[in-house]
Amino acid sequence: MAKVPEVTLSSCEKTMPVIGMGTSSFPPADLETTKTAIIEAIKAGYRHFDTAFTYGSEKPLGEAIAEALTLGLIMSRDELFITTKLWSSSAERDQIVPACKMSLQNLQLDYIDLYLIHMPVRLTRTIRSTPVEKDAIEPLDVKGVWEGMEECVKLGLTKGIGVSNFSCKKLEEVLAVATIPPAVNQVELNPTWQQKGLREFYKAKGIEITAYSPLGANNTKWGDNRVMDSDVLAEIAKSRGKTVAQVALRWVYEQGVSLVTKSYNKERMKQNLQIFDWSLSEEELEKISQIPQRKAVTLASIFGPHDLVLELDAEF
Repeated sequence: MAKVPEVTLSSCEKTMPVIGMGTSSFPPADLETTKTAIIEAIKAGYRHFDTAFTYGSEKPLGEAIAEALTLGLIMSRDELFITTKLWSSSAERDQIVPACKMSLQNLQLDYIDLYLIHMPVRLTRTIRSTPVEKDAIEPLDVKGVWEGMEECVKLGLTKGIGVSNFSCKKLEEVLAVATIPPAVNQVELNPTWQQKGLREFYKAKGIEITAYSPLGANNTKWGDNRVMDSDVLAEIAKSRGKTVAQVALRWVYEQGVSLVTKSYNKERMKQNLQIFDWSLSEEELEKISQIPQRKAVTLASIFGPHDLVLELDAEF
């Protein structure tokens, strides 16, 4: 079983494994498939699991944790690091604690390790599909929402809090009002969207970056094949006897960030953990730094090209 390094977070009492398993899938997997994949991931050595209310994977993750305990794959829930996220339709001061409690109920847990604001916007109503109408989306009340997130920590519902898809400008708004600073910002980051400026900014603030879509989220409606079909990465992989995915994940890890990667394939799950006993050369890193850059996940691609959304996208 692979041993995964851990990172200390600035405002969270628990260390976080640097690689986590994502549970967002498109099209959504059925509950049994997700549960089975998570149990296989625990067997392979994953101890960090990333979910969100809107993914619909909190319940199968909770069931998988319960089964892993019964099977003796883990001795205690405390061996796991669980991240989930506040969805935008609950991003209002008085709705955050109830939303967090709902996620805990879904997960069958007493506490979450990390609770993130999923998006830097508020939805005025529950939505069944995207994009949304213009009047369904509003600016986030950063002060009120962050107070609600901090209350979740004070009540013992979560060990740490953070954000996702937040620009440097948006983070400054959080830091201006925070008593408990965000431990993490989870953003799209991979060899085709390297985010060097954002990485440096967050490092200076002592906030961990976690990369999502480190392999480009191929075969989803928001991702593409630019990472997995990269000639540069393929050439390095061939010369090293590695997979393209391993080269991409190793590159992300070498940037000093943590990452969440998703595969429900048993062999690829194991391969994705085999990135810690080798390193990329200076020459290889230089080649990867020259890969053309383009952001794949935009708020406009999710919510629609409304003025507020385009303004937020422009901050990246």
